[in-house]
Amino acid sequence: MDIFLIILAFVTLLIALVGSIVPALPGVPLAYLSLWLGRWSGYTPFSDTFMWIMAGVTLAVFLADYFLPPLIVKKLGGSKAATWGSILGMILGMIFTPIGMLLGMLLGAFLGEIMYAKRSGYMALKAAMGTFLGFLLGTGLKLLLCFYVLYELVSTWWATGFGGF
Repeated sequence: MDIFLIILAFVTLLIALVGSIVPALPGVPLAYLSLWLGRWSGYTPFSDTFMWIMAGVTLAVFLADYFLPPLIVKKLGGSKAATWGSILGMILGMIFTPIGMLLGMLLGAFLGEIMYAKRSGYMALKAAMGTFLGFLLGTGLKLLLCFYVLYELVSTWWATGFGGF
């Protein structure tokens, strides 16, 4: 059962890594779940203090991912039209590739500003860049958390002798 939990922890973490980029998957909560799966296995003895700290970090990254992009867009002069346009563009762009997702987000924010907020081309481009910067910052934080969780799982699993393999 312990080996199954370790494998499940790593599979969950791989899904979390994908979820750090694809908005449809909750990457950060899945990364935290992988810590719990590792802890329940008995081969990664994370302390209560560590789990509480990671709960706080997970919550902070989760909230930052939702609140930072709109704040950055607003700071750079964008409107809600840029935010909604970027979300729609990202969803439509996911059909094509990760690059399509990024381009769709930029184009959606730009068109949202031009068509609905009636902004000039310069202001629309500035808002689109703010959307892109917010996305990169949120994604970077999520990936950083996931890679840290991966490090913790691997290093503690290694220290316990590979969980009996």
